[in-house]
Amino acid sequence: MSGKTISSAILVLVLGNLMATVCDVLVKLANASDAVFQFTFYRVLFMCLVITPFVIRKQVARPLAGLGLHFIRGNLWVLTSVLLVISLSQLPLATANAVFYTAPIFIILLAAIFYREKISKTVVFAAVSGFLGVLVILKPSYIGWGMLSALGFAFVLAVNSLLVRKLPSDQGAMHGLMIAQLCALPLSGALAIWEGGHLSWEQLVLAFCASICSVMYSLGCLVGYRYVASSQVSSAEYSGLLFAIIAGWVMFAESIDASLILGAALIILPLIYISRRDMAAEKAKKRAIAAAQIV
Repeated sequence: MSGKTISSAILVLVLGNLMATVCDVLVKLANASDAVFQFTFYRVLFMCLVITPFVIRKQVARPLAGLGLHFIRGNLWVLTSVLLVISLSQLPLATANAVFYTAPIFIILLAAIFYREKISKTVVFAAVSGFLGVLVILKPSYIGWGMLSALGFAFVLAVNSLLVRKLPSDQGAMHGLMIAQLCALPLSGALAIWEGGHLSWEQLVLAFCASICSVMYSLGCLVGYRYVASSQVSSAEYSGLLFAIIAGWVMFAESIDASLILGAALIILPLIYISRRDMAAEKAKKRAIAAAQIV
């Protein structure tokens, strides 16, 4: 699963999103909204501890290359972690995840702006349809900080995913993730001290387990988005929405109503179409090149 082909990148992202759903379940079970900065700090700390054994065994020629970018990504991660806790404390798991999975829409739009990836009428339609899906899913009772936090999470996650392409190509995924989390420690620690909250032992255990899942999801993003065009693989992110619906039903007895199904369809289907179209175009291009070489 190198992530250098479209199929392997999609598989990596699907597995990563399964880990992201498990992480969301653990965060929701922790119910740490009263000590959100404490919870975030311990997640960063635990992620550093989990990653360290994999990093110290490898020699890196330029260990601090791209430090500024790692600093930005690490502190953006702190923001996403805070927004995640707030949104999951106020919204059902499936509803929150439906909003989270507008991230691929943001990824496509931002990639068109900053990386000059081609944006078509179909992509515009997918963006409009996706945000209509969010409006269908979010009932009036959900309008508030939970909804805003979920949308903010999706946007910042999209920015962080796209910044992956700017990372030094000679750095391993684990090394990059380690540097980013070390850069996040000062801010998360300062916020935790300022907050002065308290976590139970059970919440600390959940934070540790969530950190392991976060590491696996982050690695999935690092590998999945590094070598291929974002529009070709971003629909794989929506596998996590299916995982979240099932987890919400099993773990939290959440109902699956018509608005959730319709809204999810408005978000997912256009992007699946875009992904399949781009994959077909890529295969046709390769066949044409192969045919030209034979001639």
